[in-house]
Amino acid sequence: MGSGATRDGAISRAHECVDGGAYLDDLARRVAIPTESQVPEQAAELYRYQNDEIGPSFERLGFNCKLIDNPVPDRGPAMVATRIEDPSLPTVLIYGHGDVVRGLQSEWRDGLEAFAVTIEGDRVYGRGVVDNKGQHTLAMSAMGAVLEERGGKLGFNAKFIIETGEEQGSPGLKKIVEDYTDLLACDMFLGFDGPRKSITRMDLNLGCRGGVFFDLIVDLNRPGGMHSGHWGGVLPDAGIILAHAIGTIISKEGQIQIKEWLPESVPAAVLKACRELVVDPLDGSPEPDPNWGQPGITAREKTIAYTSFVVLAYSTGNPDNPVNAVPSYAKARCQVRYTVDVERDVFIPALRKHLDEHALHAVEINTNIGRDQFPASRTDPDHPWVNWVKESIVTTTGTTPNVLPCSAGSNPSELFKAGLDVPVVWIPHSYSGCNQHGADEHGLRSMFREGIGVVAGLFWDLGDRATPRG
Repeated sequence: MGSGATRDGAISRAHECVDGGAYLDDLARRVAIPTESQVPEQAAELYRYQNDEIGPSFERLGFNCKLIDNPVPDRGPAMVATRIEDPSLPTVLIYGHGDVVRGLQSEWRDGLEAFAVTIEGDRVYGRGVVDNKGQHTLAMSAMGAVLEERGGKLGFNAKFIIETGEEQGSPGLKKIVEDYTDLLACDMFLGFDGPRKSITRMDLNLGCRGGVFFDLIVDLNRPGGMHSGHWGGVLPDAGIILAHAIGTIISKEGQIQIKEWLPESVPAAVLKACRELVVDPLDGSPEPDPNWGQPGITAREKTIAYTSFVVLAYSTGNPDNPVNAVPSYAKARCQVRYTVDVERDVFIPALRKHLDEHALHAVEINTNIGRDQFPASRTDPDHPWVNWVKESIVTTTGTTPNVLPCSAGSNPSELFKAGLDVPVVWIPHSYSGCNQHGADEHGLRSMFREGIGVVAGLFWDLGDRATPRG
């Protein structure tokens, strides 16, 4: 390391990646590869992204790369890149995903293309700009800046895992972590994904709520359509039976009625973190309804520290072309979001017991709905690594970051926390209005610039300050 190398120098180099255009050039190449993991015909693009773009980029940074085929058939591969300078140094595993949701080109406004970067003022448009190509590109660029400032050294060991199935629930990722525990071994997991709660300060996200998806089905197995004039009132209506079933699960005020689904208690550190969150109101977004959901807790606690239940879709009869017939079939796709304070395995048995107690034996529960579901995860907000990362961010920004015990949405935190026995910290670099899964997905260049400086400062500190590794 040259005698003139400094933390500020590394941050300045990182800022120049954004100011000078190198970061956006890298991002544009990556966005141009249509890695839609939900489109089977794009499977080859997942390999192209890894082999032609990500692998060579890591190799230029001095990493050794290993492409791992997905153990689940017809799913995308993962790239593991490692740079070990000294086994005695701290090791950080960094996560990103190269797949994106469907491009939805027909829904983008005029002048924008899903698979091309377009810059308008502070906004950077393109599918994957925030979810997630822009975020792992930011981490790679920040690492390059530290390497340049330190004369080709990091001062710590770095590993990356870039998967290509996150938008499908990360099928196969758990098995990859289990099979390659030694390759992925680290002292801390650092992820870059998702939006921040506030544009004015960074977030530290320590996990996620888990998701349980299932279908509720009423199938009365009647042949043909029974005329509603002749048979209405004397034959059971599948749609009405299903509506009553849902009404026993959740009240008209949105309160969950199955006590086994709810946490008996929430740790004090989690409640404290919820109280201290700074959240920006988002133009055009609705205000949380104080009369909806579990009573006696705040809106933040409802989405971060508690269980929620949603009916994602409901169908009976033919809504687009109704006919005069008594429905014999009805289905609802349902979702429960939960925290680590409730065991994952209790939800379906408790639901079956609840329905039977209400004499709703005709309601079937189908959990085989074709998608992987992330388990809940949470690193202790008081964990030494959390405080260490927080101090690094304060040093760079002068502002204390938000600490979210877990995100309201899902991510693969627990696969790494449990699989590698390490703390998990996420630092997102997007904002709530980014349209990450819709048309006109975009990030903010100013937020990328701030974020790349923060991450460069964090990487500098990993090679310069004592870490909690002991």
